[in-house]
Amino acid sequence: MAYKHGVYINEIPTSITPTVASDIIPVVFGTAPVNLSKRQAPVNEPVLCYTYAEAVEALGYSGDWSFTLCEFMYSYFALYGASPAILVNVLDPATDKTAVPASDVTLVKDSATLTQGILKPSVVVKNSDGSTTYVLGTDYETNFDAAGNLVIQRLPSGQIAANAKLKVNYDKLNPSGVTAADIIGGIDANGKPTGLELLDQIFPRFRLVPGSVLAPGYSTDSTVAAVMAAKASNINGNFKAMALVDIPTNTVTKYADAPAWKENNNYTSPFQIVGYPKLALGDKQFHLSTQLAGVMAATDGANGGVPYKSPSNQNFQANGAELADGTPVFLGPDQGAYLNGNGIVTALNFIGGWKAWGNRTGTYPGTTDPKDSFIPIRRMMNWIENTIVLSTWQYVDSPITRRLIEAITGSLNLWLNGLSAQGYILGGRVEFLAAENPNTAIMDGTVKFHVYVTPPSPAREIDFIVEYDAKYLSALTAG
Repeated sequence: MAYKHGVYINEIPTSITPTVASDIIPVVFGTAPVNLSKRQAPVNEPVLCYTYAEAVEALGYSGDWSFTLCEFMYSYFALYGASPAILVNVLDPATDKTAVPASDVTLVKDSATLTQGILKPSVVVKNSDGSTTYVLGTDYETNFDAAGNLVIQRLPSGQIAANAKLKVNYDKLNPSGVTAADIIGGIDANGKPTGLELLDQIFPRFRLVPGSVLAPGYSTDSTVAAVMAAKASNINGNFKAMALVDIPTNTVTKYADAPAWKENNNYTSPFQIVGYPKLALGDKQFHLSTQLAGVMAATDGANGGVPYKSPSNQNFQANGAELADGTPVFLGPDQGAYLNGNGIVTALNFIGGWKAWGNRTGTYPGTTDPKDSFIPIRRMMNWIENTIVLSTWQYVDSPITRRLIEAITGSLNLWLNGLSAQGYILGGRVEFLAAENPNTAIMDGTVKFHVYVTPPSPAREIDFIVEYDAKYLSALTAG
């Protein structure tokens, strides 16, 4: 040991460490008009977007909501002002396209507007009888207008005459060619994950934990919904999220038939939130799952990012509920309660405008355990468990000592006490119990901590007892 003479200081690790908050990020799978992307078209690539402008720049936007991610972009970013979201386009312009035969086009004031979804490189422009093929950049230019339509612009220095009649053919994106199998995904020939298999890449890519999983327009398929629930319940072997799914309104046209359809198609997971019917705002129609993601984000944001409050009885950005064909749907509280009692979230226009209505996950009424059957409790359990993983990962492979046990229990108990003081939970604690930690387990490197926690249940029923009280008749004769 070296000879020392003076004052020296050594640091030791803090016995209490702060928790790492688990964000609640929606991950949305679907199709986008990637021909409008300002970058190389993202296909089976998760894209993190904080603003509507970022989403449009990366994926394109079209008023044609057969491109399902456009519906979500508009709802989440524009209507709810929520942020961020992770979008995954599974439409591949190399395969999900249709060849459109040559058609007659007439220039008006040196330009012609075609349609949406056109792949620029595929455009071929010829003269009216097809004998001459014009050259891009010399005879004409192509650009997209604000609506996503392709515009052919004649160049004065080229061969195309003013007001000429042309023959134009091109390839067009075909979102209807995207199937449930594309959303479910798998591992492709190059060993890369596609579709829902990409959920396991979200945290390694962005250090963000998925809070909900959506596939508007595809989650009405029972196979897609089942995979969504399975994936959401076990992300990276560590994290949990909720799958927001829909009951199809083109086949289930009566609200009374929705519970039977839900059960028959196995929409019964505690990690599913099941929605029926669709929503409308002006001339736009939304899947209920799409707007529910916005409601959840707005509700969580108003409560410090903690999902302890139910999205039920919170306002949708809607002025109607309807079926796929536009038929209006008006449900009263009794009809809404019937759906809620079967684990379905619906839309109610009763007091305060159009609101989300329902507190139960898909597992209800088959399972009544509050941690699985109440939406806010299940979401709180996910959030708490995800936060514990993020906060204690730093201790993995540390020596099992009393200091380690006290550091973990002390940090988490301090955090749970804070949640309790803010009213986010009714109470919580972490204990290291001897009965759950036999010597053989500790010798093998395994320690177990027992977390007790009670998120508040939603006040789904408020009862008043009203009684006629004759004693107040005495007020008639009071002096």
